Amino acid sequence: MNEPPVDRAGALLHFTEGTLAYAGHYLHEHDHEVHTHSFIEVAVVTGGEGVHVSLAGRRPLAAGDVVLLRPGVWHGYESCRRLDVFNCCFSSDLLRRELAWAREDPLLNHLLWAGPYSSQRRGMLTARLDPAALSECVEPLDALNRLRLRPLSLYRSEIIARLIQFLGRLARFVAQTSGGAGGHSHPMVVRAMRLMEADPTRAWTLAELADRLHLSRGYLVRRFKAETGLPPMAYLSRFRVELAAVMLLHGDQSITQIGEAVGWPDANNFARRFRAHYGMSASAYRTQFGTPARS
Repeated sequence: MNEPPVDRAGALLHFTEGTLAYAGHYLHEHDHEVHTHSFIEVAVVTGGEGVHVSLAGRRPLAAGDVVLLRPGVWHGYESCRRLDVFNCCFSSDLLRRELAWAREDPLLNHLLWAGPYSSQRRGMLTARLDPAALSECVEPLDALNRLRLRPLSLYRSEIIARLIQFLGRLARFVAQTSGGAGGHSHPMVVRAMRLMEADPTRAWTLAELADRLHLSRGYLVRRFKAETGLPPMAYLSRFRVELAAVMLLHGDQSITQIGEAVGWPDANNFARRFRAHYGMSASAYRTQFGTPARS
């Protein structure tokens, strides 16, 4: 099998330059050490068995299991016996640009943003597909896999189309099995997300956000929570901590500077929120997965 367009730096996986999205099979025979990555990953189990290890604990895997991980989430595999995982990975830049419209689709919004951020999922969403649904989802992954060595300059639109086809099918099945989002996304909820993400360092308050949207605070909270599972400020916290993780993985700023850069100038507040999301301190996270802290 041709090597995927992914480089490894210690326990960090990242795309090679110019990679947009790809899909490929990985056969795990034993263990795959805990690692993290700077892209969105969707792992679809197509055969064998094993155990998925993450902050959520140890979860047995079999054909039909799906694990979606936002950037910065750490995980690994143990006790694998011919565990066949069809990985689909795509960059955060693609999500912000070509897939920005997906915010307007309630099923994709739940799959890619609201679902992984909600409750105690901490950037991870799991699902189980029946055989028919698994077959439907694998079809566009096979097509995407066949495109992996095609020049991006000629096949960019086709790569994106196959990715959207896979994500659309997966989002529909997740909604059907888990009672995920339905109906339509409220434009003010989508706008609230974009406002906070465009300026995470701003000292946002619920009152200011509601004023910017010309809504009452109570109505904004009700609508936002109904569609994302979180009140607005909690959603902002999830987004900030993910930004911090990516900066820890790739940058050389001090941890204090990173906290300030994502909107938490209080070092203790940043430390508490980071540990609550990733289960370890920011310094331990950087030591295990990223670049050494600057002296």
